[in-house]
Amino acid sequence: MQKMISAIVADIGRVLLGKEHQVKLALACLLSRGHLLIEDLPGMGKTTLAHALAQVLGLSYKRVQFTSDMLPADIVGVSIFERDSGEFRFHEGPVFSQLLLADEINRSSPKTQSALLEAMEERQVSVDGETRRLPEPFFVIATQNPLYQSGTFALPESQLDRFLMRISLGYPTREAERALFQGVDPRAQLQQLKPRVDTATLQKLQALVGQVKASDSLLDYLERLVLHTRQSPECAIGLSPRGALALLHAARAWALIHGRGHLLPEDIQAVLPSVAGHRLQSDGGDGSQLVERLMHQVDVIAA
Repeated sequence: MQKMISAIVADIGRVLLGKEHQVKLALACLLSRGHLLIEDLPGMGKTTLAHALAQVLGLSYKRVQFTSDMLPADIVGVSIFERDSGEFRFHEGPVFSQLLLADEINRSSPKTQSALLEAMEERQVSVDGETRRLPEPFFVIATQNPLYQSGTFALPESQLDRFLMRISLGYPTREAERALFQGVDPRAQLQQLKPRVDTATLQKLQALVGQVKASDSLLDYLERLVLHTRQSPECAIGLSPRGALALLHAARAWALIHGRGHLLPEDIQAVLPSVAGHRLQSDGGDGSQLVERLMHQVDVIAA
């Protein structure tokens, strides 16, 4: 399994140069059965990461470009009357895919954004009074532009909380950018990617995440982290029980990716910024800056 995971990360790394840590975070999110939010400037490789994951993991892939005039039916689908049969027939929307890229989700209205809520949480959609299951595995990668850019609608807290992780790719390293200048074309590399696993193997990997052991002392550390966010005057909103579970699941996936069957404090610390940054809030706004202080303020071993 470890060799397979390393090959997956390496394949994606040939397309998304110099971003191994972010690739591992995205893979950990998928193995945790969560959903991923990528917040960054245009042109940083967000779409490339989503497409590469789908290619290497053998997942059906659809991309939706969110716009201000988009309707919920554009995502989940719509029933259309067919004269030949005299009946309504449901036409599936792009949400009926194993990996859905919701590109620039914060350019659509809150009503359209909320259309993804049931799909992401329940892995099903309800249309015309009928519930339809989504494919397994089901993984949403949403991208959003910084809120200071024009034409954006901030995601409400309830929508943000549906994402297990939020990451940022950032600018490429000097070496990676030089490789781009010298003719390494990510789009050409993307077309050459072959599936490393099938759906059954991917689901087996997801099941293995739950088998990663967490000792009592490790859970004590996790509890202290969570309690600190709820009691610290720096945090206007601390981690909810769902946020705490998300942190545990993500840490287990991170340990599995690195070939361990047990959790270490370093696993929690590796995923903490991505899992907690969009859930914590301070009086100054976003809680990303709180996470670094949180790791220094809470000891791994209780005093």
